[in-house]
Amino acid sequence: MSLRALIVTALLLLPVPLIAGEADVQAAQGSIEAQLRAFQADDTERAYSYAAPNIQRIFPTVDVFMGMVERGYAPVRKPARFAFGKVQEMGPGAIVQQVLITGPDGSDYEAVYTLERQPDGVWRITGVSLKASNALST
Repeated sequence: MSLRALIVTALLLLPVPLIAGEADVQAAQGSIEAQLRAFQADDTERAYSYAAPNIQRIFPTVDVFMGMVERGYAPVRKPARFAFGKVQEMGPGAIVQQVLITGPDGSDYEAVYTLERQPDGVWRITGVSLKASNALST
């Protein structure tokens, strides 16, 4: 095998994030938005319903889940406003979505959501990473 063929073969074997289809992105964003709206409305049961099974196993009741959210994710729990940022498909049925959030204190945050399409076709949230943002509020 020539060096060129070897390099091409190696590159084809590397994991490369794919651009998600528009319908998948909209559906995943819809799950995030619905959960954020449920948090804003204090509809904790509905907010919990958007958590994927892996999250519901770790936090097996709405109260336990909400305790975790309230302790560690105040900007997500009560966002003043939010907007979707970058999105990447990490494989079939897996999306990473950036969400820019202004928290209840007026500070800006970046939340990075991971979502997986469930066997029933619904996108559920498998995790959220939150950090303070240097971006200006709009």
